[in-house]
Amino acid sequence: MWTRRQLKERAKADVSRSYWGLVLMGLIVSIIDGVGNGYNSGSSSSTDSMRNLTTNNVDWDLFFGILFIVLVFALIGILAGLALKAFLLNPLRLGATKYFIEAARGEKKAGDIGLIGYAFGGGRYKNIVKTLFLRDLYVFLWSLLLLIPGIIKSYEYAMIPYILAERPDLETEEVFELSRRMMSGEKFDVFILGLSFIGWMFIALLSFGLAAVFYIGPYIYMTDAELYEVLKTKIGWYSYTQGNYGMQYNYGNTKDFSLMGEINYPQQQTDTDKMI
Repeated sequence: MWTRRQLKERAKADVSRSYWGLVLMGLIVSIIDGVGNGYNSGSSSSTDSMRNLTTNNVDWDLFFGILFIVLVFALIGILAGLALKAFLLNPLRLGATKYFIEAARGEKKAGDIGLIGYAFGGGRYKNIVKTLFLRDLYVFLWSLLLLIPGIIKSYEYAMIPYILAERPDLETEEVFELSRRMMSGEKFDVFILGLSFIGWMFIALLSFGLAAVFYIGPYIYMTDAELYEVLKTKIGWYSYTQGNYGMQYNYGNTKDFSLMGEINYPQQQTDTDKMI
């Protein structure tokens, strides 16, 4: 139903149409992602400091006392980082996702940077926090088994933020099921799509990150948004970007998702063990 070339052509058109808004939103996303990953960076320095204390002349009571204090503060830091990600960064990131979806459709609302706060209004915050937290938890738990299952699950759940951005009223189990259905048979192709940007990453490095801010970042975000617009048709949702820019694609079912009301799903596995 889609090719990398089609998605990228449409993403380039999106960037040209909403350039400065996408640059600003892309910069905000980079900051959000950077803060979300930053709290893990302090562990190695703490380990090095403790290693320096392990000499023959060490006071072991003092050593274990310091070790306990370090572990307590590390645990507090980890919990604080998780809470920051769950209650602030994930909702902000979803607001950015909403912005990219709107930009892909070429709607007037796409220029509204205020969409970054979308998750915090309209009574949708609690469900968004819960669903994204469970997504992160399940990917983490699968990653504890082996790296590969965690990667596979991260792709399986890749459409969750996009679904929530459009339908924050859906139950968590429904959102997970929809993402599975959208990504069924698509994971490897989406993986290759990501790899196709490696050349752009080298350009970003050579430009000291400037190219990432002013073009590559928005280009990648819009490619992902266009991918969502295509994959949503697998579950019977209409793609609002169909036929944009004079290009025609086979989207299958064109039922207007905004008028759907209740969605009919096949029999689902709803208990937590089966869901993940």
